[in-house]
Amino acid sequence: MSKYRALAERFIEDIHQGKLQAGSKLPSLRKLAQLHQISMTTAVNCYQEMESLGWLESRPQAGFFITSHAPINEPEWAAFTSQSAPSIQLPPLQELDGPFGISRLRLDTSTIEPLQKSFRTGLRISQQRLGYYPHPQGEPRLRHALANHFAQSGISLDTEQLVITHGCLDAVKKALLATTNKGDCVAISSPCYNGLLSLLAQLERNIVEIPSRSDGIDLDQLEAQLDAGQIQAGLFCTTHMNPQGITMSVKQKQRLARLAAKYQTPIIEDDVYIELAHSDFTPLPASDYDTSGYMIWCGSVSKTLSPSYRLGWCYSRRYRDQLIATDFGLSIPLQYAIADFIASGHYSKHLKRARTQLKLDKQRYLHHLASALPQGTRITNPDGGLVLWLQLPNFDSVSFLHLAEQKRIAIRAGHFFTASARYRDCLRLNIGWGYDPEQLATLCKLIAQHCQANIG
Repeated sequence: MSKYRALAERFIEDIHQGKLQAGSKLPSLRKLAQLHQISMTTAVNCYQEMESLGWLESRPQAGFFITSHAPINEPEWAAFTSQSAPSIQLPPLQELDGPFGISRLRLDTSTIEPLQKSFRTGLRISQQRLGYYPHPQGEPRLRHALANHFAQSGISLDTEQLVITHGCLDAVKKALLATTNKGDCVAISSPCYNGLLSLLAQLERNIVEIPSRSDGIDLDQLEAQLDAGQIQAGLFCTTHMNPQGITMSVKQKQRLARLAAKYQTPIIEDDVYIELAHSDFTPLPASDYDTSGYMIWCGSVSKTLSPSYRLGWCYSRRYRDQLIATDFGLSIPLQYAIADFIASGHYSKHLKRARTQLKLDKQRYLHHLASALPQGTRITNPDGGLVLWLQLPNFDSVSFLHLAEQKRIAIRAGHFFTASARYRDCLRLNIGWGYDPEQLATLCKLIAQHCQANIG
Protein backbone atom coordinates (compact mmCIF):
# COMPACT_ATOMS: atom_id res chain seq x y z
CA MET A 1 0.00 0.00 0.00
CA SER A 2 1.29 3.49 -0.87
CA LYS A 3 2.36 5.83 1.95
CA TYR A 4 -0.32 8.42 1.24
CA ARG A 5 -3.11 5.82 1.24
CA ALA A 6 -1.83 4.19 4.45
CA LEU A 7 -1.76 7.59 6.17
CA ALA A 8 -5.25 8.44 4.88
CA GLU A 9 -6.57 5.15 6.30
CA ARG A 10 -5.02 5.98 9.68
CA PHE A 11 -6.93 9.26 9.74
CA ILE A 12 -10.17 7.53 8.69
CA GLU A 13 -9.71 4.91 11.40
CA ASP A 14 -9.25 7.70 13.97
CA ILE A 15 -12.55 9.20 12.75
CA HIS A 16 -14.32 5.86 13.16
CA GLN A 17 -12.93 5.50 16.71
CA GLY A 18 -13.99 9.03 17.65
CA LYS A 19 -10.45 10.33 18.05
CA LEU A 20 -11.19 12.90 15.34
CA GLN A 21 -14.57 14.63 15.34
CA ALA A 22 -16.47 16.35 12.55
CA GLY A 23 -15.16 19.90 12.21
CA SER A 24 -11.71 19.05 13.58
CA LYS A 25 -8.91 20.91 11.84
CA LEU A 26 -6.04 18.83 10.47
CA PRO A 27 -2.41 19.99 10.22
CA SER A 28 -1.33 22.07 7.24
CA LEU A 29 0.36 20.22 4.39
CA ARG A 30 3.79 21.38 5.51
CA LYS A 31 3.12 20.42 9.13
CA LEU A 32 1.72 17.03 8.03
CA ALA A 33 4.89 16.32 6.04
CA GLN A 34 7.05 17.22 9.04
CA LEU A 35 5.03 15.21 11.56
CA HIS A 36 5.08 12.02 9.51
CA GLN A 37 8.43 12.52 7.78
CA ILE A 38 6.93 12.34 4.30
CA SER A 39 7.32 14.40 1.15
CA MET A 40 4.98 17.26 0.28
CA THR A 41 3.74 15.20 -2.66
CA THR A 42 2.73 12.36 -0.30
CA ALA A 43 1.04 14.86 2.04
CA VAL A 44 -0.94 16.38 -0.84
CA ASN A 45 -1.96 12.92 -2.10
CA CYS A 46 -3.08 11.91 1.40
CA TYR A 47 -5.44 14.86 1.77
CA GLN A 48 -6.67 14.51 -1.81
CA GLU A 49 -7.48 10.86 -1.12
CA MET A 50 -9.46 11.76 2.01
CA GLU A 51 -11.23 14.56 0.15
CA SER A 52 -12.21 12.22 -2.71
CA LEU A 53 -13.70 9.82 -0.14
CA GLY A 54 -15.67 12.63 1.49
CA TRP A 55 -13.81 12.62 4.79
CA LEU A 56 -12.08 15.97 4.34
CA GLU A 57 -12.91 19.42 3.03
CA SER A 58 -10.54 22.23 2.11
CA ARG A 59 -11.59 25.74 3.20
CA PRO A 60 -9.78 28.62 1.47
CA GLN A 61 -7.61 30.66 3.83
CA ALA A 62 -8.66 28.35 6.70
CA GLY A 63 -7.18 24.89 6.16
CA PHE A 64 -8.36 21.27 6.11
CA PHE A 65 -11.30 20.01 8.20
CA ILE A 66 -12.99 16.68 8.93
CA THR A 67 -16.45 16.59 7.35
CA SER A 68 -19.66 15.56 9.07
CA HIS A 69 -21.23 12.24 8.17
CA ALA A 70 -24.68 10.80 8.30
CA PRO A 71 -24.75 7.88 10.78
CA ILE A 72 -24.71 4.38 9.28
CA ASN A 73 -27.02 1.98 11.08
CA GLU A 74 -26.97 -1.79 10.69
CA PRO A 75 -30.11 -3.43 9.24
CA GLU A 76 -32.62 -4.95 11.61
CA TRP A 77 -32.53 -8.73 11.37
CA ALA A 78 -35.92 -10.36 10.97
CA ALA A 79 -37.03 -12.46 13.96
CA PHE A 80 -39.11 -15.51 13.06
CA THR A 81 -39.53 -19.16 13.97
CA SER A 82 -37.93 -21.55 11.49
CA GLN A 83 -40.12 -24.18 9.89
CA SER A 84 -39.90 -26.53 6.94
CA ALA A 85 -41.21 -25.27 3.59
CA PRO A 86 -40.79 -26.28 -0.04
CA SER A 87 -38.10 -24.38 -1.88
CA ILE A 88 -39.42 -22.20 -4.68
CA GLN A 89 -38.12 -21.42 -8.13
CA LEU A 90 -37.20 -17.75 -8.08
CA PRO A 91 -38.04 -15.46 -11.01
CA PRO A 92 -35.24 -15.11 -13.59
CA LEU A 93 -32.54 -12.61 -12.72
CA GLN A 94 -31.91 -9.51 -14.81
CA GLU A 95 -29.76 -9.94 -17.86
CA LEU A 96 -28.55 -6.33 -17.56
CA ASP A 97 -24.86 -5.65 -17.06
CA GLY A 98 -23.52 -3.08 -14.62
CA PRO A 99 -21.43 -2.64 -11.49
CA PHE A 100 -24.11 -3.21 -8.85
CA GLY A 101 -26.01 -6.39 -9.71
CA ILE A 102 -23.59 -9.31 -9.95
CA SER A 103 -21.25 -10.00 -7.05
CA ARG A 104 -17.88 -9.90 -8.82
CA LEU A 105 -14.40 -8.44 -8.66
CA ARG A 106 -12.75 -6.30 -11.32
CA LEU A 107 -9.21 -7.37 -12.20
CA ASP A 108 -6.40 -4.87 -12.81
CA THR A 109 -3.45 -5.22 -15.19
CA SER A 110 -1.21 -6.26 -12.28
CA THR A 111 -3.30 -9.42 -12.10
CA ILE A 112 -4.25 -9.92 -15.74
CA GLU A 113 -0.69 -9.94 -17.12
CA PRO A 114 0.74 -12.71 -14.85
CA LEU A 115 -2.56 -14.58 -15.24
CA GLN A 116 -2.13 -14.60 -19.01
CA LYS A 117 1.41 -15.87 -18.54
CA SER A 118 0.15 -18.69 -16.31
CA PHE A 119 -2.36 -19.71 -18.97
CA ARG A 120 0.41 -19.91 -21.55
CA THR A 121 2.39 -22.04 -19.11
CA GLY A 122 -0.62 -24.23 -18.37
CA LEU A 123 -1.25 -24.82 -22.05
CA ARG A 124 2.40 -25.70 -22.68
CA ILE A 125 2.92 -28.14 -19.82
CA SER A 126 -0.46 -29.84 -20.34
CA GLN A 127 0.51 -30.97 -23.85
CA GLN A 128 1.92 -34.20 -22.39
CA ARG A 129 -1.62 -35.01 -21.15
CA LEU A 130 -3.42 -34.44 -24.47
CA GLY A 131 -4.24 -38.12 -24.84
CA TYR A 132 -5.73 -38.44 -21.36
CA TYR A 133 -8.99 -37.57 -19.62
CA PRO A 134 -8.79 -35.26 -16.57
CA HIS A 135 -8.46 -36.89 -13.18
CA PRO A 136 -12.02 -37.06 -11.72
CA GLN A 137 -10.78 -35.79 -8.36
CA GLY A 138 -8.81 -32.95 -9.95
CA GLU A 139 -5.21 -32.70 -11.09
CA PRO A 140 -2.69 -33.30 -8.25
CA ARG A 141 -0.75 -30.21 -9.36
CA LEU A 142 -3.72 -27.97 -8.59
CA ARG A 143 -4.71 -29.74 -5.38
CA HIS A 144 -1.18 -29.35 -4.00
CA ALA A 145 -1.06 -25.68 -5.05
CA LEU A 146 -4.34 -25.00 -3.23
CA ALA A 147 -3.25 -26.89 -0.11
CA ASN A 148 0.05 -24.98 0.06
CA HIS A 149 -1.73 -21.68 -0.53
CA PHE A 150 -4.31 -22.15 2.24
CA ALA A 151 -1.65 -23.43 4.61
CA GLN A 152 -0.28 -19.86 4.65
CA SER A 153 -3.54 -18.80 6.33
CA GLY A 154 -3.48 -21.67 8.80
CA ILE A 155 -6.08 -23.73 6.91
CA SER A 156 -4.85 -27.33 6.69
CA LEU A 157 -6.03 -29.43 3.73
CA ASP A 158 -5.21 -33.04 2.92
CA THR A 159 -4.81 -33.15 -0.87
CA GLU A 160 -6.25 -36.66 -0.93
CA GLN A 161 -9.56 -35.34 0.42
CA LEU A 162 -9.72 -32.31 -1.86
CA VAL A 163 -11.97 -32.52 -4.94
CA ILE A 164 -11.80 -30.03 -7.84
CA THR A 165 -15.21 -28.95 -9.20
CA HIS A 166 -16.82 -26.73 -11.85
CA GLY A 167 -17.12 -23.77 -9.48
CA CYS A 168 -18.55 -23.40 -5.97
CA LEU A 169 -22.18 -24.01 -6.91
CA ASP A 170 -21.14 -27.27 -8.53
CA ALA A 171 -19.27 -28.18 -5.34
CA VAL A 172 -22.40 -27.46 -3.29
CA LYS A 173 -24.53 -29.45 -5.74
CA LYS A 174 -22.21 -32.45 -5.45
CA ALA A 175 -22.34 -32.17 -1.67
CA LEU A 176 -26.14 -32.04 -1.67
CA LEU A 177 -26.38 -35.05 -3.99
CA ALA A 178 -23.92 -36.95 -1.80
CA THR A 179 -25.75 -36.28 1.47
CA THR A 180 -29.46 -35.72 0.75
CA ASN A 181 -32.36 -37.09 -1.28
CA LYS A 182 -35.36 -35.59 -3.06
CA GLY A 183 -37.79 -34.20 -0.48
CA ASP A 184 -35.19 -33.86 2.30
CA CYS A 185 -35.06 -30.64 4.34
CA VAL A 186 -31.94 -28.47 4.17
CA ALA A 187 -31.35 -25.66 6.67
CA ILE A 188 -30.12 -22.36 5.21
CA SER A 189 -29.47 -18.91 6.62
CA SER A 190 -32.02 -16.17 5.95
CA PRO A 191 -31.50 -14.12 3.84
CA CYS A 192 -29.69 -16.58 1.58
CA TYR A 193 -27.83 -16.26 -1.74
CA ASN A 194 -30.39 -16.67 -4.52
CA GLY A 195 -28.17 -19.14 -6.41
CA LEU A 196 -28.39 -21.59 -3.51
CA LEU A 197 -32.16 -21.19 -3.31
CA SER A 198 -32.47 -21.91 -7.04
CA LEU A 199 -30.19 -24.95 -6.72
CA LEU A 200 -32.27 -26.37 -3.87
CA ALA A 201 -35.44 -25.89 -5.93
CA GLN A 202 -33.81 -27.59 -8.92
CA LEU A 203 -32.87 -30.59 -6.74
CA GLU A 204 -36.36 -30.63 -5.15
CA ARG A 205 -35.08 -30.19 -1.60
CA ASN A 206 -37.24 -28.51 1.01
CA ILE A 207 -35.74 -25.71 3.07
CA VAL A 208 -35.74 -24.42 6.63
CA GLU A 209 -34.73 -20.75 6.84
CA ILE A 210 -32.69 -19.97 9.96
CA PRO A 211 -32.76 -16.28 10.99
CA SER A 212 -29.56 -14.24 10.73
CA ARG A 213 -28.01 -12.37 13.65
CA SER A 214 -25.25 -9.79 13.86
CA ASP A 215 -22.72 -12.53 14.71
CA GLY A 216 -24.00 -15.16 12.29
CA ILE A 217 -27.22 -17.18 12.52
CA ASP A 218 -29.60 -18.31 15.25
CA LEU A 219 -27.90 -21.57 16.19
CA ASP A 220 -30.44 -22.22 18.95
CA GLN A 221 -33.14 -22.55 16.31
CA LEU A 222 -30.84 -24.68 14.17
CA GLU A 223 -30.22 -27.04 17.09
CA ALA A 224 -33.95 -27.22 17.83
CA GLN A 225 -34.58 -28.31 14.25
CA LEU A 226 -31.76 -30.86 14.45
CA ASP A 227 -33.00 -32.18 17.77
CA ALA A 228 -36.50 -32.62 16.34
CA GLY A 229 -35.10 -34.49 13.35
CA GLN A 230 -36.57 -31.93 10.98
CA ILE A 231 -33.53 -31.41 8.75
CA GLN A 232 -31.22 -33.80 6.92
CA ALA A 233 -28.43 -31.29 6.11
CA GLY A 234 -27.33 -27.70 6.56
CA LEU A 235 -26.04 -25.29 3.91
CA PHE A 236 -24.44 -22.11 5.19
CA CYS A 237 -22.13 -19.36 4.03
CA THR A 238 -20.10 -18.65 7.18
CA THR A 239 -17.60 -15.92 6.23
CA HIS A 240 -18.63 -12.60 4.63
CA MET A 241 -22.08 -14.05 3.92
CA ASN A 242 -23.91 -13.21 0.74
CA PRO A 243 -25.97 -10.98 0.89
CA GLN A 244 -25.45 -9.53 4.39
CA GLY A 245 -21.64 -9.60 4.62
CA ILE A 246 -21.84 -11.09 8.15
CA THR A 247 -19.04 -13.35 9.34
CA MET A 248 -19.87 -15.98 11.93
CA SER A 249 -17.94 -15.47 15.16
CA VAL A 250 -15.36 -18.08 16.11
CA LYS A 251 -17.73 -19.35 18.82
CA GLN A 252 -20.50 -19.75 16.26
CA LYS A 253 -18.25 -21.63 13.83
CA GLN A 254 -17.06 -23.93 16.60
CA ARG A 255 -20.63 -24.60 17.72
CA LEU A 256 -21.74 -25.26 14.13
CA ALA A 257 -19.05 -27.94 13.79
CA ARG A 258 -20.07 -29.45 17.14
CA LEU A 259 -23.72 -29.59 16.06
CA ALA A 260 -22.77 -31.45 12.89
CA ALA A 261 -20.92 -34.02 15.00
CA LYS A 262 -23.53 -34.28 17.76
CA TYR A 263 -26.43 -34.91 15.37
CA GLN A 264 -24.32 -36.68 12.73
CA THR A 265 -25.79 -34.34 10.14
CA PRO A 266 -23.79 -33.06 7.16
CA ILE A 267 -23.20 -29.31 7.11
CA ILE A 268 -22.14 -27.86 3.74
CA GLU A 269 -20.05 -24.70 4.09
CA ASP A 270 -20.16 -22.28 1.15
CA ASP A 271 -16.96 -20.30 1.72
CA VAL A 272 -16.49 -18.55 -1.61
CA TYR A 273 -15.73 -15.15 0.02
CA ILE A 274 -13.34 -16.29 2.76
CA GLU A 275 -10.23 -14.74 1.17
CA LEU A 276 -11.82 -11.34 0.57
CA ALA A 277 -11.46 -9.86 4.06
CA HIS A 278 -10.99 -6.09 4.10
CA SER A 279 -7.75 -6.66 5.99
CA ASP A 280 -4.76 -9.01 5.91
CA PHE A 281 -6.52 -11.50 8.18
CA THR A 282 -8.23 -14.60 6.73
CA PRO A 283 -10.70 -16.16 9.19
CA LEU A 284 -10.69 -19.91 9.66
CA PRO A 285 -13.69 -21.77 8.21
CA ALA A 286 -16.10 -23.63 10.46
CA SER A 287 -14.81 -26.82 8.84
CA ASP A 288 -11.45 -26.18 10.48
CA TYR A 289 -13.08 -27.00 13.83
CA ASP A 290 -14.63 -30.22 12.50
CA THR A 291 -13.46 -33.41 14.22
CA SER A 292 -16.19 -35.73 12.95
CA GLY A 293 -15.99 -35.36 9.17
CA TYR A 294 -19.60 -34.19 8.80
CA MET A 295 -18.53 -30.76 7.47
CA ILE A 296 -18.03 -30.27 3.71
CA TRP A 297 -16.05 -27.15 2.80
CA CYS A 298 -16.75 -25.58 -0.62
CA GLY A 299 -14.97 -22.72 -2.38
CA SER A 300 -13.79 -21.40 -5.73
CA VAL A 301 -11.89 -18.66 -7.54
CA SER A 302 -15.14 -17.26 -8.97
CA LYS A 303 -15.24 -14.33 -6.54
CA THR A 304 -11.53 -13.91 -5.86
CA LEU A 305 -10.40 -14.17 -9.48
CA SER A 306 -12.98 -14.76 -12.22
CA PRO A 307 -16.37 -16.50 -12.52
CA SER A 308 -15.59 -17.34 -16.16
CA TYR A 309 -13.21 -20.17 -15.18
CA ARG A 310 -15.90 -22.13 -13.31
CA LEU A 311 -13.23 -23.66 -11.10
CA GLY A 312 -13.88 -24.59 -7.50
CA TRP A 313 -13.35 -27.31 -4.91
CA CYS A 314 -14.89 -29.16 -2.01
CA TYR A 315 -13.12 -30.77 0.92
CA SER A 316 -14.46 -33.64 2.98
CA ARG A 317 -12.91 -36.41 5.05
CA ARG A 318 -16.14 -38.45 5.06
CA TYR A 319 -17.84 -37.96 1.71
CA ARG A 320 -14.94 -37.75 -0.75
CA ASP A 321 -15.83 -40.89 -2.73
CA GLN A 322 -19.47 -39.80 -3.15
CA LEU A 323 -18.32 -36.35 -4.31
CA ILE A 324 -16.04 -37.84 -6.97
CA ALA A 325 -18.65 -40.33 -8.19
CA THR A 326 -20.62 -37.71 -10.16
CA ASP A 327 -17.66 -35.97 -11.81
CA PHE A 328 -15.80 -36.49 -15.08
CA GLY A 329 -13.05 -33.98 -14.47
CA LEU A 330 -12.24 -30.42 -15.42
CA SER A 331 -10.11 -29.04 -18.28
CA ILE A 332 -6.48 -30.01 -17.65
CA PRO A 333 -4.95 -26.84 -19.21
CA LEU A 334 -7.23 -24.70 -17.03
CA GLN A 335 -6.25 -26.57 -13.86
CA TYR A 336 -2.55 -26.29 -14.73
CA ALA A 337 -2.90 -22.56 -15.44
CA ILE A 338 -4.58 -21.80 -12.11
CA ALA A 339 -2.08 -24.06 -10.31
CA ASP A 340 0.79 -22.07 -11.84
CA PHE A 341 -0.83 -18.74 -10.92
CA ILE A 342 -1.22 -19.88 -7.32
CA ALA A 343 2.17 -21.59 -6.95
CA SER A 344 4.02 -18.61 -8.45
CA GLY A 345 2.75 -16.35 -5.66
CA HIS A 346 0.81 -14.08 -8.03
CA TYR A 347 -2.52 -15.19 -6.56
CA SER A 348 -1.52 -14.11 -3.04
CA LYS A 349 -0.27 -10.77 -4.38
CA HIS A 350 -3.52 -10.30 -6.26
CA LEU A 351 -5.56 -11.01 -3.12
CA LYS A 352 -3.57 -8.48 -1.12
CA ARG A 353 -4.22 -5.76 -3.72
CA ALA A 354 -7.89 -6.72 -3.98
CA ARG A 355 -8.40 -6.56 -0.23
CA THR A 356 -6.85 -3.11 0.00
CA GLN A 357 -8.99 -1.82 -2.86
CA LEU A 358 -12.16 -3.38 -1.46
CA LYS A 359 -11.64 -1.72 1.91
CA LEU A 360 -11.15 1.63 0.20
CA ASP A 361 -14.16 1.24 -2.10
CA LYS A 362 -16.35 0.10 0.79
CA GLN A 363 -15.65 3.36 2.61
CA ARG A 364 -16.47 5.31 -0.55
CA TYR A 365 -19.76 3.45 -0.96
CA LEU A 366 -20.76 3.80 2.70
CA HIS A 367 -20.09 7.54 2.75
CA HIS A 368 -21.92 8.11 -0.53
CA LEU A 369 -24.92 5.96 0.41
CA ALA A 370 -25.28 7.43 3.91
CA SER A 371 -25.28 10.92 2.43
CA ALA A 372 -27.56 10.29 -0.57
CA LEU A 373 -30.20 7.79 0.60
CA PRO A 374 -33.36 8.61 2.61
CA GLN A 375 -33.17 9.11 6.36
CA GLY A 376 -33.72 5.84 8.15
CA THR A 377 -31.73 3.78 5.65
CA ARG A 378 -29.73 0.97 7.27
CA ILE A 379 -26.55 -0.39 5.67
CA THR A 380 -24.25 -3.25 6.61
CA ASN A 381 -20.60 -2.45 7.24
CA PRO A 382 -19.01 -5.87 6.55
CA ASP A 383 -15.40 -6.69 7.34
CA GLY A 384 -15.05 -8.55 4.04
CA GLY A 385 -16.71 -9.72 0.88
CA LEU A 386 -18.08 -7.94 -2.17
CA VAL A 387 -21.56 -6.82 -1.17
CA LEU A 388 -23.52 -4.39 0.97
CA TRP A 389 -27.05 -5.10 2.23
CA LEU A 390 -29.40 -2.11 2.41
CA GLN A 391 -32.67 -1.82 4.32
CA LEU A 392 -34.71 1.17 3.16
CA PRO A 393 -37.78 3.01 4.51
CA ASN A 394 -40.96 3.01 2.36
CA PHE A 395 -39.28 0.67 -0.10
CA ASP A 396 -40.66 -2.26 -2.09
CA SER A 397 -38.01 -4.29 -3.87
CA VAL A 398 -40.46 -5.90 -6.30
CA SER A 399 -41.76 -2.65 -7.76
CA PHE A 400 -38.33 -1.04 -7.59
CA LEU A 401 -36.84 -3.89 -9.61
CA HIS A 402 -39.21 -3.09 -12.48
CA LEU A 403 -38.29 0.59 -12.22
CA ALA A 404 -34.55 -0.22 -12.28
CA GLU A 405 -35.01 -2.46 -15.32
CA GLN A 406 -36.70 0.39 -17.19
CA LYS A 407 -33.68 2.57 -16.43
CA ARG A 408 -31.32 -0.25 -17.50
CA ILE A 409 -29.81 -0.51 -14.01
CA ALA A 410 -28.76 -3.98 -12.81
CA ILE A 411 -29.61 -4.62 -9.17
CA ARG A 412 -30.32 -7.51 -6.79
CA ALA A 413 -33.65 -7.00 -5.02
CA GLY A 414 -34.18 -8.26 -1.48
CA HIS A 415 -37.01 -10.68 -2.28
CA PHE A 416 -34.59 -12.81 -4.35
CA PHE A 417 -32.84 -13.91 -1.14
CA THR A 418 -35.68 -15.82 0.49
CA ALA A 419 -38.41 -18.34 -0.31
CA SER A 420 -40.77 -16.30 1.90
CA ALA A 421 -42.20 -12.77 1.62
CA ARG A 422 -39.35 -11.25 3.65
CA TYR A 423 -36.75 -8.60 2.71
CA ARG A 424 -38.94 -6.62 0.31
CA ASP A 425 -37.50 -3.50 1.94
CA CYS A 426 -33.93 -4.55 1.08
CA LEU A 427 -31.37 -4.34 -1.74
CA ARG A 428 -27.96 -5.90 -2.28
CA LEU A 429 -25.16 -3.88 -3.90
CA ASN A 430 -21.91 -5.19 -5.34
CA ILE A 431 -18.87 -3.05 -4.43
CA GLY A 432 -16.24 -5.20 -6.13
CA TRP A 433 -16.41 -3.54 -9.55
CA GLY A 434 -14.94 -0.27 -8.31
CA TYR A 435 -16.45 3.03 -7.24
CA ASP A 436 -18.21 5.07 -9.93
CA PRO A 437 -19.76 8.12 -8.22
CA GLU A 438 -21.89 9.06 -11.23
CA GLN A 439 -23.53 5.64 -11.58
CA LEU A 440 -24.00 5.37 -7.82
CA ALA A 441 -25.56 8.85 -7.72
CA THR A 442 -28.02 7.78 -10.44
CA LEU A 443 -29.00 4.69 -8.44
CA CYS A 444 -29.36 6.64 -5.19
CA LYS A 445 -31.56 9.25 -6.89
CA LEU A 446 -33.81 6.51 -8.26
CA ILE A 447 -34.07 4.87 -4.82
CA ALA A 448 -34.87 8.20 -3.13
CA GLN A 449 -37.59 8.96 -5.69
CA HIS A 450 -39.10 5.51 -5.23
CA CYS A 451 -39.15 5.80 -1.43
CA GLN A 452 -40.66 9.27 -1.60
CA ALA A 453 -43.40 8.11 -3.96
CA ASN A 454 -44.34 5.33 -1.51
CA ILE A 455 -44.89 7.66 1.46
CA GLY A 456 -48.51 7.73 2.42
